[in-house]
This record gives sequence, structure tokens and C-alpha cells, in this order.
Amino acid sequence: MEKLSVVIITFNEGEHLSKCLDSVKAVADEVLVLDSFSTDRTQEICIEAGVRFYEHTFDGYVSQKNRAMEMASHNLILSLDGDEALSEEASLEILKLKENPLADGYVFNRRNNYCGKWMRYTSLYPDRKLRLFDPRLAKWTGHDPHDRIEMPNGANICRIQGDILHWVISDRADHLRKIDNFSTVAAEAYFSKGIKKGLLARYSHSLWRLLVEFIFRGGLMEGRLGWQFSFLSAKYVYLKYKKLSDHYAKGN
Repeated sequence: MEKLSVVIITFNEGEHLSKCLDSVKAVADEVLVLDSFSTDRTQEICIEAGVRFYEHTFDGYVSQKNRAMEMASHNLILSLDGDEALSEEASLEILKLKENPLADGYVFNRRNNYCGKWMRYTSLYPDRKLRLFDPRLAKWTGHDPHDRIEMPNGANICRIQGDILHWVISDRADHLRKIDNFSTVAAEAYFSKGIKKGLLARYSHSLWRLLVEFIFRGGLMEGRLGWQFSFLSAKYVYLKYKKLSDHYAKGN
């Protein structure tokens, strides 16, 4: 049977971390948490659960996830965030794959809980993520905060049954805080790589994001929350490019 390392990066994930850790008990041969010096109960929860717990200053999602992956012991990794958990169906599928591996990497549907509702439309579902993989072939890449696993050409990637459950946003105020934070991180990442986006891109891309989420991805089927998510997703794009322009205006 293939042994599995569950790898989790955290920062102040006390609200949902116990659900995450409980959900992987049946599949994990080890659980490794790399924390960014949380100030809540994250460390206490990890110690009580008996996981391997480490701390490192946060220097970006991509860097932190690659660092955590390198600390794992086994050649099959399940990567989760502290506010995610495996559904029962996904857990059962992983147990089967440990007995009989079929691929180099596996893609899950991620079901997002937005303001207390499990969303069925917008980019919040099925929100496909490659999260189970052979670390010898994988690396985290992308522009912070939008990290992703990259596999070599020719790698065998399969879909897996069952969802990853994600408590993404608790309320509108939480969403506003996150788009402010993530737009800052994204703008800094773009600026560090010399990426430029002008005024036209700021407005056209944010409008396009609104249309995609609300019309093409069915946000209107979610009613008020669908509109709220779509509008604030567009606002995130606008803020990201505005903050990027501000960096160039200031020269830093």
C-alpha cells in the first residue's frame, strides 16, 4: 500500500482546523502542518492532534507550500489548507487509490461554503484543484496568492470522486477583508515580475469577471449571494490592477 503524507499550511486556522484534521485521519500515514506563527489556537489544536508541527515565516503561498512539501516523508501527498476538509466520499476514494495507484496526480472538485451556503454555481463550484500527487514530479507555482501544482508534460492526471470542502468566506465583511489582502499580495507579485496592466485592463477585466461569474457561471442562480460574490470578485480584479499601477507610480 502506498503511504500518504497530508501537508497543510496554516495561519490562524483555529476555526476550521479540527474539521480538516479529523477528515484525514482515515487516509493519512502522517500529517504535517507548516504554520506562519499563528496567534490563535492553531498550534494547540495541532499538538492535541499529534501532527508534525513546524513554523516558518510566511514568504508567499507558493514558497510556503513548496517548503512544506519538501518536509513530507512519503511519495504521495495530499495538500490541504487549514480551512478545507475531505468529504467522506473523497476519503474512501483515496483509500482505494492507496491500494491501487492509477496516476501521478488527482484532481478534486472543491465545494465552497460562502456566507454559510454551499455554492453550486459561479467559480466556487466545481472549482477543480489538483491536490493529490507524487511530489517527485510536482512543484507549486503561479502568482501569489493563486498557487497551483505544476506537473511535467506526459504526467498522468485523473479525476477523483468526492469533494474537498472549503469554508472560504464567512460573511460580506470577511470577503471584503480578503479581497483587500489578496489584491495587495497579487499586485506585489505582479510588480516583482514586471507585469503591467493599464487602465483599460483594470476596467475591462473587472467587468468581464462580473459577467463570467454572474451570467456564464450561473451566479444569478444563487440569488443575492450569487450577485454579491460576482460583484466582489470583480472588485478584487479592479483593486489588484489599481494597486499594481500604484506600485509603478511610486516606483516601489
